[in-house]
Amino acid sequence: MFQGSNVALVTPFTEDCSAVDYEALGALIEWHISAGTDGIMPAGCTGEAATLSHEEQKAIIKFTVEKVAGRAKVIPGTGSNNTAEALLLTKYAKEVGADGALVITPYYNKPTPEGQFEHYRILAEESGLPIMIYNVPGRTGVKISAQTIGKMFNEIENIVCIKEACGSVDQISEIFEYSKIEVLSGDDSLTVPMMSVGASGVVSVIANLVPEKVKALCDAAAAGDFAKARELHYDLLPLCRAMFIETNPICVKEAMIEMGKVKPAIRMPLTRMSAGAKQKLLPVLKSSGLI
Repeated sequence: MFQGSNVALVTPFTEDCSAVDYEALGALIEWHISAGTDGIMPAGCTGEAATLSHEEQKAIIKFTVEKVAGRAKVIPGTGSNNTAEALLLTKYAKEVGADGALVITPYYNKPTPEGQFEHYRILAEESGLPIMIYNVPGRTGVKISAQTIGKMFNEIENIVCIKEACGSVDQISEIFEYSKIEVLSGDDSLTVPMMSVGASGVVSVIANLVPEKVKALCDAAAAGDFAKARELHYDLLPLCRAMFIETNPICVKEAMIEMGKVKPAIRMPLTRMSAGAKQKLLPVLKSSGLI
């Protein structure tokens, strides 16, 4: 249901960070459509969801669905560490016509496997929307095991996909031992290795910068042309690494500022890239032909 190149879309703000810059957001969406991006994923971690109000998050979801107008999948972030809040956002995404919802593992609470299962069961059953689990222990402090993922997929009808960001190809292999859930890589640098063992695409940070190349990489791997996919992997690897010189989405936002795609704005407590870190980023952007 969800495959190929899916962009973890940044949220452009006005220069004082007081509001979402919808003109820039609309332009980014059109750029991705023209580049062939398969899925648009607003209001996730890369979209600074943690500092969006619920009203802003809803407005972004509605705007994206209307702007995309069926030309790609729209899978907004609707997760929370509060199941009731996550349910309200997921129901709203369903109401306005999203194709699915990206739901991060409840963070800080550190639920047990039983709590994880029940959280996703409630969201899937009560919203009626296809759910993409987002497993990212580096952000949440808790990992969903392959066994629990298999149980969710096998017992909950609307659990259809997982964005797997554990940084482990072994985790992907183990997931497929327990279920046939669709898997998307949550790490750009692992897209090719993960697709080689059965993943069907990526939720990408660097697609914010090079959507055509990420699309080409996913298409090549899906077609079994791993020689071409490997060539693109090594071409994009410096950019993948540069996106994590500092905390995501600081680096991708800074790159997009340099490219003229967004205004120089990122919400606190995140800050603009430090001078030393930016000196590492700029040569990569230049060698990649982005500036």
